[in-house]
Amino acid sequence: MSAPQTLDADQCVLAQRPPKNVVDPWRPYHYLVEPERLRDGQVEDVGTIFLTNRECPFRCLFCDLWKNTTDERVPDGAIVAQIDWALSRMPPVRHLKLYNSGNFFDAQAIPSAELPRIAERLSAFATLVVECHPRLIGRSCFEFRDRLRPALQVAMGLETAHPEVLARLNKRMTLDDFERAARQLREHDLDIRAFILLRPPFLDEAEGLMWAKRSLDFAFSVGVECCVIIPTRGGNGALEQLQAAGSFAPPRLESLEEALEYGLGLRAGRVFADLWDIEKLFRCQSCGIQRATRLRSMNVAQAIPPSTHCKECSKAELQISS
Repeated sequence: MSAPQTLDADQCVLAQRPPKNVVDPWRPYHYLVEPERLRDGQVEDVGTIFLTNRECPFRCLFCDLWKNTTDERVPDGAIVAQIDWALSRMPPVRHLKLYNSGNFFDAQAIPSAELPRIAERLSAFATLVVECHPRLIGRSCFEFRDRLRPALQVAMGLETAHPEVLARLNKRMTLDDFERAARQLREHDLDIRAFILLRPPFLDEAEGLMWAKRSLDFAFSVGVECCVIIPTRGGNGALEQLQAAGSFAPPRLESLEEALEYGLGLRAGRVFADLWDIEKLFRCQSCGIQRATRLRSMNVAQAIPPSTHCKECSKAELQISS
């Protein structure tokens, strides 16, 4: 099954966007270091560099990463300069993620001439994670792996295993596309990380949670090693319009907990909850911080601690039921 061509959907997404942020093609727009449990069970610091490059050509309905991209291809040498700039400022790490708001193997985002230089620059690292759309997995990915000394993991957005919702997200891929890319990566001995949305548009809370679980099942069934559950958030214009129409709402923090618990219970691979701006999901100040702390603990330990019991939430639920 081929992915649908959705020019009209692209135009609709673009029309609802707020302005982009001003970025410098010679500087990453952000970087950070945080602990992560590795595949071997060790917990070590991992650096993430958010590269500035040309906007992704796929206009996903839910995406807000375009805010920190350029309209044109960055100059040759700019990506390595961004990496050097960030590495000179972050604490020493052995593991690195290069996230570029799109597709690492899109030559219009990361110029092809940069790939050998990037591989050489990162020779001292143990692992590297990059991101790419499943339909752009191909020769450049495998040639880069052959040049690279660190072990390479490729992160791909699965988003949801719900085929109809996936089509409506304007992702321009199918589940078959994802499975095909995963098979290619496995055949070249590359690890796979999958991004999964919790409660994407067009699903209510219960459906969003159920399909997050089914998406975890699907990802692990096609050979994914690590899944990251991302609460769907507004901020790109399109989701705000859908929310006003009653077709979208951010997920509950409790649903993120349950999705992560389910994923960890599968024992099929690592599962993380994305906690970026997690405070925006707090509905109860009495337990929001406790729940976020519990999620961080599960991310690092890859184990399920005792549940959080909140008297205020229980009281509110009792009042609603009565």
